[in-house]
This record gives sequence, structure tokens and C-alpha cells, in this order.
Amino acid sequence: MFGYIKGEVKVINSNHIILENNGIGYIVFVPNPYSFEIDHDYIVYIYNHLREDENTLYGFKTIEEKALFLKLINVKGLGPKTALPMFGVGSVSGIIDAIDRENILYLTKFPKIGDKLARQLILDLKGKLTSSKESSVSEELVEVLTGLGYKLADIKKVLPKVSEDLTIENQIKEALKLMLK
Repeated sequence: MFGYIKGEVKVINSNHIILENNGIGYIVFVPNPYSFEIDHDYIVYIYNHLREDENTLYGFKTIEEKALFLKLINVKGLGPKTALPMFGVGSVSGIIDAIDRENILYLTKFPKIGDKLARQLILDLKGKLTSSKESSVSEELVEVLTGLGYKLADIKKVLPKVSEDLTIENQIKEALKLMLK
């Protein structure tokens, strides 16, 4: 399985790019191929969809897009070919927000997403999605605080009070102030 491929875009097509790495051109299906430029280097986060009759690479510019894509394709009735165009039209935060707020109108604007599939997305994923950046910062904060000797139960009490907009260093300072109270 691939995590990412770093390479130079050689071809841009309507639904994919060809990314060259070490002399090999990989066909990578991406949400918006025209956001890439020919002869420029990119890191493309890859999902390798492997079936009996298919071996397809799907690519994303950010790790957050890939993480959400992996959750979306686990929803009954939503495969990679249907999930990929969602990122060409919508943003990660927009898709997560629509699912959490049960915004069926927003979800049905995506190609091949009807009312039934939108409801299935909400049923399967509501409340389970956070951007991976947010969750990794929280995990890092918990790791630092447990490393300093604080109990997990005490840490969980102060986590909701710590602002997510701060850098990790400032989150640690804020959490420590709250722990000392």
C-alpha cells in the first residue's frame, strides 16, 4: 500500500493525472486534476483501491482529504468513484459540517449522491468525523500531559476547555494552567 507518491505531474486529464516518480508514470485519479500544474513536483497522498479486476490509485493534496475519503468509502453504497468527486466540489470541513448538521441538501449537490445515500452518510458518520489535524493535536496534547504525570481522567476534564485555535505549545500551557486550578 502507498502512503504518498512524490513526483512530477506529466499529464493532466479530465479525471486523473500522471505522476512520474523514478521514471514510472502513475495514473492517479484526483478530485480536481486542473489544480495541478504540468512539470511541477507534488506530494500526492494515495489510496490504492485493489479488487479482483481493478487496481486504481486515488490521490489527494492533503492527508485530511485522504482520511475523510477513507471514512466515506466505508459507508454502504458509497464507493471510491462516487466519493472522489465530493472533494472536487466541497471542502473537508464543509463535508464534515454537512454530515454533522444533517444537511441533506448540501450532500445531494454532489454527483451521484441522492437522498437515500445522503441519509446513509449521516447515519453512519454523524459525530464520528473530525479533521485529522484536530485529532492529532488533541492526541499530542494528551501524550504530553500523560508524560508529565497527569492522569488521563484529569486530562479529559480539561481538554474541552483548551482552545483548538492555539499552537500545540500554547495548548500545553493553557492545559497546565487549567490542571493547576
